Amino acid sequence: MTAPKKLFIKTYGCQMNVYDSERMAEALGGQGYVQTQSPDDADMILLNTCHIREKAAEKVYSELGRYKGLKAEKPDLKIGVAGCVAQAEGAEIMRRQPMVDLVVGPQSYHRLPELEAKARGGAKALDTDFPEEDKFEVLKRRPKAKRGPTAFLTVQEGCDKFCAFCVVPYTRGAEVSRPAARILDEARDLVERGVREITLLGQNVNAYHGAGEGGDWSLARLIWALGDIDGLERIRFTTSHPNDMTDDLIEAHGSCAKLMPYLHLPVQAGSDRILKRMNRSHTAESYLAIIERLRAARPDILISGDFIVGFPEETEADFQATLDLIEAVHYGTAYSFKYSTRPGTPAAERDQVAEDVKDDRLQRLQALLTRQQRATQEAMVGREVGVLFEKPGRLPGQMVGKSDHLHAVHVAADDVLPGDLRRVRIVESGPNSLSGVLV
Repeated sequence: MTAPKKLFIKTYGCQMNVYDSERMAEALGGQGYVQTQSPDDADMILLNTCHIREKAAEKVYSELGRYKGLKAEKPDLKIGVAGCVAQAEGAEIMRRQPMVDLVVGPQSYHRLPELEAKARGGAKALDTDFPEEDKFEVLKRRPKAKRGPTAFLTVQEGCDKFCAFCVVPYTRGAEVSRPAARILDEARDLVERGVREITLLGQNVNAYHGAGEGGDWSLARLIWALGDIDGLERIRFTTSHPNDMTDDLIEAHGSCAKLMPYLHLPVQAGSDRILKRMNRSHTAESYLAIIERLRAARPDILISGDFIVGFPEETEADFQATLDLIEAVHYGTAYSFKYSTRPGTPAAERDQVAEDVKDDRLQRLQALLTRQQRATQEAMVGREVGVLFEKPGRLPGQMVGKSDHLHAVHVAADDVLPGDLRRVRIVESGPNSLSGVLV
């Protein structure tokens, strides 16, 4: 019997890359690969890259440099680069790092078996096309394993918004929504394999408009259909754009029991002048109106957001407007970054804010967000919440899961298994998690 080949995947960036890595592992599983946690014993190393952060490509080249010695020791080792850096850099990756055998963009990873066979035969394999065939349908025919209690499910890819700071439209392409029936089929398959919570993914997930019975479906209609699947207990979605928060989606937050009371809704800035320069197409006032409507529909909803500080031409007054918006919303959690240039994007050509100013503003903004996060968590103490348990904790007899509001919750319990959904009373708030007891 031939020993299985070993695959090491390192995943950078967003949840969609996590989903993509899982699909790539399944695709290569049909070629006899099993995953390993160490690159040292791998027959193939695959870097699934992200292009959002500054100097993303250079970090990939640096990571590849670490594998030169390993490649010298194991000439048969194949090294591949996938994801958004692969899409942006293409053949340049192979030119700068000749040891790379395979480069594949995010729209072509269903072709990995063919590319792997080409690389295994000694040829360089490159595919950064935007193919017409449905990669999800191709992957559906691959063998699949039992899953944990939570899973990601991509429903929409690409972006038509063209924010001035973002490369996603260039690396992921235009907005495309998967047909509703195919999403429902994949969701049922996930539930049959042990999944109880699904997070719907898309670069602009609430812009979903997939073909369905009676015409194109909105994200809200898709959520209601997913809610009818027996065994699926929780539904989430990310990442959303304020311009696509439709009336029916807001209403679903108030009336769909399986849709969790958590929403990640990036605003990026609180200054209308900067938002316009970002090409965000919404204002601080329109964003706050959405938050007000969401909380009217679901009073306990936890709002998460994204912020960029030091965007080109941002003044202290612009930055103060962002702090004012944060005070008005009161975020349960948020992600914040200094602006960093992306070659080829409009903002890269504008007057840049000094790095020391960016650093100062980021520290002040994060201090405010941290205070809000801790206040949100402390307000949970004494409350009962639903917790979907996922894995053992670090302490003996401890289990860890996620609450309805996506807080990590630790419980000491001997009779809880991964996949159990239990009521928990929160008794303590820590820096980044909660502790509770079973009700």
